[in-house]
Amino acid sequence: MNAADALHIVLRAITGYRGKSLLTALGIGIGIAAVTLLTALGEGLQQYMLNQFSQFGTRIVAIHPGKDVTQGMGGLLSSVRPLSLQDADTLKTLTGVEHVVPVVQGAGAVEYGKRQRKSDILGVGADMPEAWRFRVAMGRFLPDDESGFSRAYAVLGHKMKVELFAGTNPLGKSIRIGGQKFRVIGVIEKKGQMLGFDMDDIVYIPTDKALQLFNREGLMEIDVTFRPTHTSRDISQAIARLLIERHGREDFTITTQDEMLETMEKVLNVLTLGIAALGSISLLVGAIGIATIMTTTVRERTGEIGLLRAIGSSKRQILLLFLGEAVVVSVIGGLMGLLLLAVILIGITVTVPALPFAVNPFYLILALLVSGLIGLIAGVIPARNAARLHPVDALRTE
Repeated sequence: MNAADALHIVLRAITGYRGKSLLTALGIGIGIAAVTLLTALGEGLQQYMLNQFSQFGTRIVAIHPGKDVTQGMGGLLSSVRPLSLQDADTLKTLTGVEHVVPVVQGAGAVEYGKRQRKSDILGVGADMPEAWRFRVAMGRFLPDDESGFSRAYAVLGHKMKVELFAGTNPLGKSIRIGGQKFRVIGVIEKKGQMLGFDMDDIVYIPTDKALQLFNREGLMEIDVTFRPTHTSRDISQAIARLLIERHGREDFTITTQDEMLETMEKVLNVLTLGIAALGSISLLVGAIGIATIMTTTVRERTGEIGLLRAIGSSKRQILLLFLGEAVVVSVIGGLMGLLLLAVILIGITVTVPALPFAVNPFYLILALLVSGLIGLIAGVIPARNAARLHPVDALRTE
């Protein structure tokens, strides 16, 4: 029996039992579509999260008050020295430091005329646009005031500007934040959302004004960006030495962008693997379906097997025929699964365009290979049973 004859027999067997073959292939197809879809969702979430964390740049170090690990009763009872504006100013003297942004966050009512909007208010330094990669769309950003008594200036996010001033020019207008008057000197370009936080619905004011407004003793965070000639590890060590010298002990936590991205990537990789594992259950069901159908097929075609053996077909050829049939059905199921995946993705893109998906061509090819492998594994036992049939016994069933 040559290869052409074997292929003809396999295709005839599949087309001769179209309904059974179609249902078997559909079981594999649904499994392939489920695994690929969930993997694409996991990959899309990973890229989305990494992009969100990277939009402020990759050469950034964040400093927060308080140590993330505290041991001993003394550590629990001791007070934490807050980060101060003086700490932020001192960090600017470190070699390799490019920008320093002291940050204070709060929320309150922002008023202009009869319009009022509750929103987040950020107290930041003058270096914020350069450090966070923000651009001023209108006017200018907060000036650098080293006196510690900044003027009551405010810069609006894009959405805040639209909600309070509609189509009018906000520059030079006075708004009230928490009952205090601030003059608008700029508007930040539209940035969108970051992890559910609307970056456009914000008002930026000087850090010292925010400390007074929210009655805070210290900063929520200090962001430090560094030059490409330095590494995050070197800058982190220099920051730690300086702050320990100022505070007397390590009562702060330093987090680099590299650490945040690495941690997030590990979490998302585990999430992607977990999602793929859940989807693989449907593949297992499809494999059981192929094994069941092929076992039934062997029983139904016992006479045909006996005839093939009687005219000279070897056990190996019978084995390969039924394995080939299982693989072809499974690959057809894989192609159906990819077609189903395309339809689902088009539907999701139309109905839920914000849902992140990243279809990797590697996974599409892998899906077809996996479908063929499933057919090969699931068809081994039925094919071996077919090959072991004695030709005389097989012909007696005819």
